[in-house]
Amino acid sequence: MTDELIVRQEGSAGRITLNRPKALNALSLDMVHGMLAALESWQTDETVRVVIVDGAGERGLCAGGDIRALYKSGQEQDGVAQKFWADEYKLNALIANYPKPYVAIMDGIVMGGGVGISAHGSNRLVTERSMIAMPETAIGLFPDVGGTWLLANAPGEVGTFLGLTGHRIGAQDAIYAGLADVEIQSDKLPNLIEVLSQADYGSDTRADVDSLLRSFTVNSGQSQLAEIRGQIDQIFSFDSVEEIVTAAEKADSDLGQKIVKDLADRAPHSMKVTLAAIRKASTLGGIEEDLDMEYRLACRMFEQKDFSEGVRAVVIDKTGNPNWSPATLEAVPEAMVSDCFASLGSNELGLSSGIIR
Repeated sequence: MTDELIVRQEGSAGRITLNRPKALNALSLDMVHGMLAALESWQTDETVRVVIVDGAGERGLCAGGDIRALYKSGQEQDGVAQKFWADEYKLNALIANYPKPYVAIMDGIVMGGGVGISAHGSNRLVTERSMIAMPETAIGLFPDVGGTWLLANAPGEVGTFLGLTGHRIGAQDAIYAGLADVEIQSDKLPNLIEVLSQADYGSDTRADVDSLLRSFTVNSGQSQLAEIRGQIDQIFSFDSVEEIVTAAEKADSDLGQKIVKDLADRAPHSMKVTLAAIRKASTLGGIEEDLDMEYRLACRMFEQKDFSEGVRAVVIDKTGNPNWSPATLEAVPEAMVSDCFASLGSNELGLSSGIIR
């Protein structure tokens, strides 16, 4: 147990609570290490049958990685940011392959790194308060933590839409996009956690957990994403961001106008890297290959001006007027995008090869 992360066992449940409510439970490097240690320990602990992850307070599970700490690392060039991403991605891979039911309670705000510690789990719960997004193109990055893998596997071009625009979605949209599994009323969560913790599990724990969750499941309505899926597919089916913007302009609809406006605020280089990464992720063999790719992208883009400028404008000074470099889509050289995907040599993350740095 630390101040930032509360780890304990309650009944047959290993419980992890992110405990930085004033910072919307933003992930620090120590929290990543704490989660890794707990999950690795519980893998072989026969008294732990299920893992439950939630966030302290009522505002959200996790708003992402500690962007201020990453910004500071960029200013000081101390290697902390690269270490954070390497270990965070190892955590994402462990969650995706966890041998026991991993129940992520995606209540309230779940963004960026918060998606990474939840949407790769076996049982992902959303509520009427859930607000989920991958808004990294607004700060000069891309949807990481396995985000490109998740978005590439969303229906049609829904993932491309979410990744480029940073559009925020609720419970039923998250389920439709493949980022969550079931919706639970937020006021039922304490009872659900108690039931999961104290259940008398049989030989098939996963089936038992699924059955218990079904007894709590509600449906708040239809997915809005499903209703506009046709328009999304038409606009985002292209392999260049310029063509996507043109398609949105020609759509002659409220959705098209909103997409044009949203994309105009995003970092041009980030959007091009994001689109290329989502397209490439759809060809990869698994989450490990995807996270290896994302580590290359994170390290390369961290060296660019846009990340520090985006964080300055959005998080530090909060002026909301980042000066992107390059400033337009047309000014982004193709080599500037492809170079981000180049091997890091001896600094490769190595999850897919088993040779982990």
